[in-house]
Amino acid sequence: MKRASFANWPCSIARTMDLLGDGWTPLVLREAYYGVRRFDEFQKGLGIARTTLSDRLRRLTEAGMLERRPYETRPVRHEYVLTESGRDFYGVIAAMSRWGDRWLSGEDGPPVLSHHRPCGHDAAAEVVCSHCRAPLRVEDVVPRPGPGYPDRLLGRPDVRDRFGLDAPPDDRTA
Repeated sequence: MKRASFANWPCSIARTMDLLGDGWTPLVLREAYYGVRRFDEFQKGLGIARTTLSDRLRRLTEAGMLERRPYETRPVRHEYVLTESGRDFYGVIAAMSRWGDRWLSGEDGPPVLSHHRPCGHDAAAEVVCSHCRAPLRVEDVVPRPGPGYPDRLLGRPDVRDRFGLDAPPDDRTA
């Protein structure tokens, strides 16, 4: 059964999940953040089937999160290097790790700590407002349509309710 694609949904979360697709893809990225670059190292660290790993590395390469580079010519072998896009995704993985450390670690505590080299301390991700730097909490945030939200959907009652829009789309002011 083919899974539904969210690639064209007007939602960055849906589009990101379309790319991630499954539990293996974030773990492949985690390994890349740990410094793993070669296919056999990914496979050994994850215990993942070769075909599954090949698919995930291909998907991440096509999405521009990893770059495939040759490191040997006879035979030709490639390594997978994080791109700017792949490095930028680290904050998402760090936030997932922080949540897992808090809610899933148990009495023994977090299985892996993130040591921040510049300050010399162990650190955890914090999601903050990009303007005032206050923590982003669900009760303090209200969604609203952004410039990339399709105008054709703004007339739908369910969408208008979701965003708390009172005026029809034609009456919006920029």
